[in-house]
Amino acid sequence: MTQPIRAKVTVPTDPERAFELFTNKMGTWWPVESYSRAVSEFEHEDVEVAELVFQARMGGSILERMTDGRVLPWAEVIAWQPPQRVVLSWRPHSLPEPPTELEVTFAARAGATSVELEHRGWERLSDEFRANLHEIYARGWPFTLRCFAEAGRDVASS
Repeated sequence: MTQPIRAKVTVPTDPERAFELFTNKMGTWWPVESYSRAVSEFEHEDVEVAELVFQARMGGSILERMTDGRVLPWAEVIAWQPPQRVVLSWRPHSLPEPPTELEVTFAARAGATSVELEHRGWERLSDEFRANLHEIYARGWPFTLRCFAEAGRDVASS
């Protein structure tokens, strides 16, 4: 069994602002130049990410809008509890594999917010895809959360 990937970061702002930044403002901090469908699936085409949209509501989606007009889904919101928790059915690819699950929680801690991420459900994937994808996310989540924390520092100082 493949263990969930867990990562956490502290953001120097309250949970409400941290949750808002992670969801509604995801497109302002997500490293699309490193982690996007444009990079992973269309690297040999002349396209880039024009916008990353998080539809912040139960049943909403995360959508990657590309410069050629295509709109590529990443995830669906399957639990929405602002500002404590969001859970996503996570599938930012076009392969014939089921989604994994991503849970992000936000908790006040001494004038800041502890943001914890758990990426689970790896057993749903085929063996070949699971090993490759797990390795990519094990490297990617710490980097991505550092980008989020940096954006959180900018929000806190403004």
